[in-house]
Amino acid sequence: MNLFGWKGLRALRRPPLARVDGWWGVAQSPHVPRAGARYVERAQQAYLHNPVAQRCCRMIAEAIAGAPLNVGDARVAALIAARPLGLAPLQQVATHLLLHGNAYVQILPGADDFPAELFVLRPERVQVVADGDGWPTAYVYRHNGGDVRIAAMDGRGRAQILHIRLTHPADDHYGASCLGAAAGAVAVHDAAAEWNLALLANAARPSGALIHTPPEGAPPLSDAQVQRLRADLEAQFQGSGNAGRPLLLEGGLSWQALSLTPAEMDFLSLKDSAARDIAMAFGVPPMLIGISGDATYANYREASKALWRQTILPLAEAILAPLRATLAPWGLEGLITIDLDKLPALAEDRERLWAQLVAADFLSADEKRAMLGLAPAAEQTA
Repeated sequence: MNLFGWKGLRALRRPPLARVDGWWGVAQSPHVPRAGARYVERAQQAYLHNPVAQRCCRMIAEAIAGAPLNVGDARVAALIAARPLGLAPLQQVATHLLLHGNAYVQILPGADDFPAELFVLRPERVQVVADGDGWPTAYVYRHNGGDVRIAAMDGRGRAQILHIRLTHPADDHYGASCLGAAAGAVAVHDAAAEWNLALLANAARPSGALIHTPPEGAPPLSDAQVQRLRADLEAQFQGSGNAGRPLLLEGGLSWQALSLTPAEMDFLSLKDSAARDIAMAFGVPPMLIGISGDATYANYREASKALWRQTILPLAEAILAPLRATLAPWGLEGLITIDLDKLPALAEDRERLWAQLVAADFLSADEKRAMLGLAPAAEQTA
């Protein structure tokens, strides 16, 4: 018996997610620290100090923000083109997804009750508030010691916060970032750069030891003589400005190199290997960031195609698809996609597709238009 549809409601009930604890039912996650200090430290290390990670992140985010779009509603186009605080929303969202794995966009309505601004929130300041079954009901934004609670939906069933996240197989509320996978490679790359800098500061030669062989019957060097000799070496021979200066030894002193040479340590190859791992984590072909000796792709054009096909377009769709679904209840329905016909990197592939469709006589005009992502001819002329 299906009394008042109760059986149907029970069948459609969602299963519970991860258990939530803490104040206001905030969903805690070991992968996203509550204070965000670890994320800030790692983001600064990678984005602000590591040239490879920053270049990969900027290449993807700027490409998504600058890609030509097919937008069905002029108001949506204005929202995407607006730059709150001088920053493009799509670029901010893509950057946060790459570095944090999560992006939060607050939809701010205007006087006409339509969205007037898409404001991107700092992800390390936002935490999910869930109900007893673990499903998100609100978001807490923490900043300067204060907390702001923003409901997931307003009174009319429209989303106030758009939460976009990358897939995390072990977390119900937060996504996994590309930076997390690249953190080890970033640390190795930074360590190799610091080693090379220290080597340059030490006259670009490996360290060694001064060996004192006193004449027969002569006493060894005293502590004061050792300290004075050490100070003289640091003052006259350490640093890039003293590179190449001859070392004058007397009194039974001889120089013995101790450490391996840079060629033996192979730090240049180590940096390239770490840079390749960073590029792999972000989905950027190593050739595009100037890694020498990488011949995975035949040329720069093929590498650029691979970047768009395998990284930029999937990430862009992961952003635009939730944006379409979120803006629809606000009355802003319509197409929001990247116009593939206007992408220079994919122009050759599109030309080949057009030529194949023109030669396919067994397809109707509307079928050909559908394969190109175009509306039927009847709808186009209406």
